[in-house]
Amino acid sequence: MTLHWLEAACATPDSTFIDAARARQGQLTKPLGSLGGLETIAIQLAGLQRSQAPNLDRVWISVFAGDHGVAAEGISAFPQAVTGEMVRNFANGGAAISVLARELGATLDVVTLGTVNDPGEIAGVTRRIIAPATGNVCEGPAMTAAQLDAALAVGAASVAQAAATGAQLFIGGEMGIGNTTAATALACALLDAGPDELAGAGTGLGSAGIAHKAAVVTRALALHRGPDVEVDADVVADTRINADAVVAREYLRRLGGFEIAALTGAFVAAAQAGVPVLVDGFITTAAALAAVRINPGVRPWLLFGHRSHERGHARLLQALDARPLLDLGLRLGEASGAAAAVPLLRLACALHNRMATFDQAGVSKP
Repeated sequence: MTLHWLEAACATPDSTFIDAARARQGQLTKPLGSLGGLETIAIQLAGLQRSQAPNLDRVWISVFAGDHGVAAEGISAFPQAVTGEMVRNFANGGAAISVLARELGATLDVVTLGTVNDPGEIAGVTRRIIAPATGNVCEGPAMTAAQLDAALAVGAASVAQAAATGAQLFIGGEMGIGNTTAATALACALLDAGPDELAGAGTGLGSAGIAHKAAVVTRALALHRGPDVEVDADVVADTRINADAVVAREYLRRLGGFEIAALTGAFVAAAQAGVPVLVDGFITTAAALAAVRINPGVRPWLLFGHRSHERGHARLLQALDARPLLDLGLRLGEASGAAAAVPLLRLACALHNRMATFDQAGVSKP
């Protein structure tokens, strides 16, 4: 059986730079550990960037947009037309992530994989159209195998562009009416959890709307989760192949979305290319979990921007043993929470690189 590119080896953080960064933190004019997570981040980035002076001057943000067939089940407070309309808003600079990217001096890459109301050619938007929408997961798989591969490749292509510009951090965002429902279904399948545990407000649903969303996810899981998601005998026999990866990819195909698959492909490709990733909220974390299940080598390359107010996010973070930087009650998506955390990462680097050591400052050591 041929290995999928997703399962190719990821880059490895450099322990030499990690050790050197940890030693430097012990020499700076502060009690050891007093800057908490800011120290941890600087040490981690030093190993990921293979640098004695980690920095994040060049940040790349890719926002992937795609529509979902499950929107037909009435699981969103907004009409499906909003996806295509927001693509235009991203490009015109009016969306939250557009403002944040400008303030950060980051590159904003807007990629559309298919919307029901296709806005056509827009300056600043990359068209990678697969279909107007995924299939309704209550009636069949979200994607064909070919569509899944195409969406994964879109994410990898964005990372290739980012790496070519020398990006020091990759952030993935998403837009797609119905995608919290798709992400909830995917997360339930990957975590073996129930929709009542993970279904949240999404675009602003009340208790009745959340209950309806959970019921829709229950229907989707009844169709797609179970003994029919099996790994072929030849896969089990091939020790090069991670059987869990095959199952995770199949759940992504059946329950995910074009933009969720693009995020998954991007996270794997970033780890393979040695580009650190800052993960956003609930939907992107579901994609991150899929990426780690498909290729465990992805995990060391993931930083986590914030804890979303979306109900299922805490469970996903727990599964990834992730400690997010911010907890501000955000649930917008678009990569907005991750972008808001970038200044903290930059401050962590600045402190690590520019603080004086005890010897330099003439300060007595502990």
